[in-house]
Amino acid sequence: MDFNVKKIVKDAGAAISRVVQLTEEKLGTSEKTELDAHFENLWERADTTKSWTEKLLRNTEAVLIPNPGNRIEDFVYQKIEKKRPSRLSNLEYLGLDMIEAGNVFGPGTTYGNALIKVGLCEQKLGQTERDFIGSAAISYTQPLTKFLEGEMKTISKEKSILENKRLDLDACKNRVRKARSLLGTQVKDGLSPEAVLDQAERDLRVAQSEFDRQAEITKLLLEGVSSSHAAHLRCLQEFVETQARFYAQCSSAMTELQQELSSMPDLDNTNPLTNSIQIKGNNEGS
Repeated sequence: MDFNVKKIVKDAGAAISRVVQLTEEKLGTSEKTELDAHFENLWERADTTKSWTEKLLRNTEAVLIPNPGNRIEDFVYQKIEKKRPSRLSNLEYLGLDMIEAGNVFGPGTTYGNALIKVGLCEQKLGQTERDFIGSAAISYTQPLTKFLEGEMKTISKEKSILENKRLDLDACKNRVRKARSLLGTQVKDGLSPEAVLDQAERDLRVAQSEFDRQAEITKLLLEGVSSSHAAHLRCLQEFVETQARFYAQCSSAMTELQQELSSMPDLDNTNPLTNSIQIKGNNEGS
């Protein structure tokens, strides 16, 4: 229990020290340790990668699943780790309606038969589209999501830790400077200026070591973004292959449907609904 209290007090003190240091930096009354140009370039590239990956992911998902409500529903099911309910695509709904209409008009009529053929094709296209969406998710959107929620979150976390270590380091540097300015002065109570300086310099060495270690950890993670770019390139190539296969399958299905429809005879007069409309029109004309 005592250890926990001490830790809480220590953490609170560190937090206050960081706030004071950050405030002084903004006021221009305290110096700030700058990271080297190579590190800054690595961080800028990682931050740019994160921003554009998020945008590419949103736009790809909007293309694959145009309905915002469905995207939200899929997101919720993904977060609670449950399988989302199976839903028909718009093409499949259209196909069902065409098949039903074709049966109403009569499968033996030219128009009814054509509606059924087109409806079946639309259902096939809808299933092909669903397969494409699933394949595109596996090959492209899921790896991008994993990158953002895994690697980028880790990098952001370590960068935040590094910033805290940097604030601690600069606060220690300020304490050393203040301790040195007190050398030679008389102290009535408490530690001598020399003892205060000695303690401040020890704290500074520890803070510098921790900062350097954290900077190296963060730098290694940032350098790994290059490997992520290479992985994303492979995912992009797989996405293009999946998309090309999808359009080829759709083109093949539509070409086959066109050939079937072109070989059908012209609209006949065997449809009872068509005949009743025509008879009604003749009676009104007479």
